[in-house]
Amino acid sequence: MSGVDLHIHSTASDGKYPPEEIVRKAAALGLRYIALADHDSVDGIPPAIKAARAFPRLTFIPGVEISTDVPEGEIHVLGYFIDYSSKSLADTLKRFRTSREGRARGMVARLGELGLPVDFERVREIAGDGAIGRPHVAQAMLEKGYIKNFKEAFDKYIGRDGPAYVERDKMTPEEAVALVLRSGGIPVLAHPFTSKDPARWVNTLKAAGLVGIEAYYKDNTSQNTRSMLALAGKYGLIATGGSDFHGIENSGEVGLGGVDVPLSAARRLVKIAFSKGRV
Repeated sequence: MSGVDLHIHSTASDGKYPPEEIVRKAAALGLRYIALADHDSVDGIPPAIKAARAFPRLTFIPGVEISTDVPEGEIHVLGYFIDYSSKSLADTLKRFRTSREGRARGMVARLGELGLPVDFERVREIAGDGAIGRPHVAQAMLEKGYIKNFKEAFDKYIGRDGPAYVERDKMTPEEAVALVLRSGGIPVLAHPFTSKDPARWVNTLKAAGLVGIEAYYKDNTSQNTRSMLALAGKYGLIATGGSDFHGIENSGEVGLGGVDVPLSAARRLVKIAFSKGRV
């Protein structure tokens, strides 16, 4: 374990644990740098910052993960050291969260048409106060016994090419990078291999202001990581990484801090944030 995890979700979006508990778990594991990057939400940041004050050896980095829309796959942009008090950012993220609820309703309706009825109110209950996401739909399906694990839900039903998949309001990758920059943050391309042509998107988003690329990721092969490190070097980007931890059982994910991310990645982010007056 390297001591760095720059991609973690909490109950503010589709994670299992509250932000405060994420911080406590990270500290107990001996992590040195963590970033909370909830989907389209910064609500978990204030309580996480407050909790992190009790652990002086742990550096907490405020973040967000923004989903964008491209024809050939999914591209997500991480924003680190964003101004989470920004009203403009909050208004934009609220619109996306509202869209997430509409999408979840649509997926529940399609599952019903497929003979897999799920109660939307149960999906909302699972989500709690966080933004509703596909993992919450998957959890409801799991409870009904329709699937054996989360991977099956995405592979067979609610993944991008699945029969119950529903689109939602999104922005373009370039717009997401611009939003992070306007919010004083550092934009990083998340899990590049959810797109079919990572190199093209790195080139495009570098021109838009991209600062980093998530080269170290739970699903990467060693070749994937090497190719992303090469792209980071070519374009002068920070090579970041994280577990994409949600803490949800039967999801097949790695644990908190379970991806080997160099300390230098977090330190470079902090250095840039310091130069921008964000630390």
